[in-house]
Amino acid sequence: MINIAVIGSGYWGKNLVRNFNELGVLHTVCDSNLATLRSFQEKYPDKRFQNSFEVVLQDPNINAVAIATPAETHFDLAKKALLAGKHVFVEKPLSLVVSEAETLNQLATNRNLKLMVGHILLYHPAIIRLKEIINSGELGKINYIYSNRLNLGKFRTEENILWSFAPHDISAILYLLGEMPTQVMAQGGNYLNTEIADVTMSVLSFKSGVKGHVFVSWLHPSKEQKLVV
Repeated sequence: MINIAVIGSGYWGKNLVRNFNELGVLHTVCDSNLATLRSFQEKYPDKRFQNSFEVVLQDPNINAVAIATPAETHFDLAKKALLAGKHVFVEKPLSLVVSEAETLNQLATNRNLKLMVGHILLYHPAIIRLKEIINSGELGKINYIYSNRLNLGKFRTEENILWSFAPHDISAILYLLGEMPTQVMAQGGNYLNTEIADVTMSVLSFKSGVKGHVFVSWLHPSKEQKLVV
């Protein structure tokens, strides 16, 4: 039987709580905000609630955790969960440092545990269908792929726009092309906070010759999401 604890039930975590509850696998909601926990207790009176992550890790009835906390905490929480023998689902990004992500991957492999990142576009019917069309050869040789993800907000202070928005588009591009880039370049602009980029443009070069561009911004006056192949 699968029993999942959702760690962080705020802006996005509340969606995980709802979905896991509908799937019948929600066991515990863990959040440091007691007011948030009280609001969930009213909605899900038959579930367990906890404000201590350590207590969740010690519960033998919980065999998996879903982490939806600020990005800068992902590595530490995921590592502790894996060391405690829990399967781990982490909202994107897995970590803000490549070496940390590699550590988590190796840790999960060594302990025969599942480690999954929430790249939800990989399960979108349109992306799956586009992958089928590309694989069939109907589009011919793919030369170029472009995506943008633009909105006014949600402004963040923990990570920049590249980490916040672009993982969706990059994961979709890698899935559609079936290869990893040989070179990645990114430039951005900091306007609201001198240390956090609000707008970035990334260029991905692939061995097959395909070029990919990813443009993301949370300063755009209107919401727009587009993928061009």
